[in-house]
Amino acid sequence: MLALVLAVAAAPLVAGSPAQAAPTGLGADFEWGVATSGFQSEGSPPDSNWSRYVSSGKTHDPYGSGPDFRHRYREDIARAAALGVDVFRFSVEWARVQPTPDGWDEAEFAYYDEVIEEIRGHGMKPMITLDHWVYPGWIADRGGWADPDTPARWLTNAERVALRYAGAGADWITFNEPTVFVQKELTFGGISLPAAPLMLDRMVGAHRSIYDTIHRLDPDARVSSNVSYIPAAMGAVDSVFADRVRDKLDFLGLDYYYGVSLDNLTAAAAVTDAFYDIRPQPDGIYHAAMYYARKYPELPIYVVENGMPTDNGAPRPDGYTRSDHLRDHIYWLGRARADGADVIGYNYWSITDNYEWGTYRPRFGLYTVDTLTDPTLTRRPTDGVAAYRDLIAAGGVPVDYRPVMAPAFCSLVSPPQSCLSPTGS
Repeated sequence: MLALVLAVAAAPLVAGSPAQAAPTGLGADFEWGVATSGFQSEGSPPDSNWSRYVSSGKTHDPYGSGPDFRHRYREDIARAAALGVDVFRFSVEWARVQPTPDGWDEAEFAYYDEVIEEIRGHGMKPMITLDHWVYPGWIADRGGWADPDTPARWLTNAERVALRYAGAGADWITFNEPTVFVQKELTFGGISLPAAPLMLDRMVGAHRSIYDTIHRLDPDARVSSNVSYIPAAMGAVDSVFADRVRDKLDFLGLDYYYGVSLDNLTAAAAVTDAFYDIRPQPDGIYHAAMYYARKYPELPIYVVENGMPTDNGAPRPDGYTRSDHLRDHIYWLGRARADGADVIGYNYWSITDNYEWGTYRPRFGLYTVDTLTDPTLTRRPTDGVAAYRDLIAAGGVPVDYRPVMAPAFCSLVSPPQSCLSPTGS
């Protein structure tokens, strides 16, 4: 497959498409959101595995100030509310609230209290991530997830967070993209290759345990983990985590960023994290949603992350814009919902540009921030802001909308169905 990827050139952008007319809307019960995470956006990072990866020179860019959500959360939450979103996703950083094995930082908990109060005060629901790939430095000193005591220590923190925010009306994400978490830990030296299966086993056990704990403390809450959709590979990816916690999910959290097809093999750029060089494949989100609708019919689907990176904020060479990307993906989600997938929500990643695990070069933000060059960290709106606001207000795309990006030729997102039935008809 890799040889094929390297040998075949990507097809050009096609304006308009033979896709069917848009559904009339995603429904009044559909939830719209934005997302962010602790280390990537907060700034002022405490000692953690990731602050150590940066200081050791293993990353492309220094961290600098970060986008400083830590001190600018009120304005970023207000920007989200102005879009009309229902959900604001963020993470409570373990490294921030438990800086030592026996020490809890009440001031940092108070900060998260204020974040949640601000979200709720704007009429939005918090979506709280317990683990977005970051753990305290003192856990790193013990071997990270290779240490047999880490799951119990993780659960101690997670239960404290769940107890504190029970009743806040939150949705909960336990582990963000667990399989990619393992891959990042391997890449940056947090674990060795032989320890990778054990790390997955331990996260499975921790998820199953905290699921029950959250439901005991917060019976009305919804709990999940979000899977990173890897085209044509989800059978193997699901087998190591999602399949093993299926009975401990209240919805299937889906992260979709790119597809693969016979006329779009640019996903090879993901190997080097050059996500801005990948040609988006919006119809792939339809196939991903339909894949999980068939596989886990008992679970509603919430798109926890979807977004498009640009190269340092520069326009894409093919002219495809963030607003095009948003409208096209929402069109295909509407198609999936119309074709029977129980898609209940969508979060755009992310509200602002952030630190993409070693670099600021990929710009995903609805609001762009020049973290390394602008000491004022000014938030500047992209064209995606107005587009997303309009989509939310209308409940989807207009009925006569046609995607800017043509449907892929023989999508390999979930073969063979995605190739044989490209429009779901």
